[in-house]
Amino acid sequence: EVLLVESGGGLVPPGGSLRLSCAASGFTFSSYRMGWYRQAPGKEREFVAGISTTSNTYYGEAVKGRFIISRDNAKNMVFLQMSSLKSEDTAVYYCTAAGSVDYWGQGTQVTVSS
Repeated sequence: EVLLVESGGGLVPPGGSLRLSCAASGFTFSSYRMGWYRQAPGKEREFVAGISTTSNTYYGEAVKGRFIISRDNAKNMVFLQMSSLKSEDTAVYYCTAAGSVDYWGQGTQVTVSS
């Protein structure tokens, strides 16, 4: 069974930081591009960040310079370090795996508010 389990979401004040984690199982993690998407209430799902199998990284315009994606192939995990958070970063964040088949996690809520 393929599982992508996100953790680390929560409530953080504007300007704060948060680190999301995604634990993957059930597929060959090192062969998949990993990424994060988010969806805010009433908005379409938005690309946040991606990391290739060779750890090349790419980011959505809204988060460039503030978020960092990384992966640990030994632990089958991907991370999203979020800094300088803004209220508009409030969303459900989803971990994704893209390869021969695409997989999605259930999401973790991030709320940026004072």
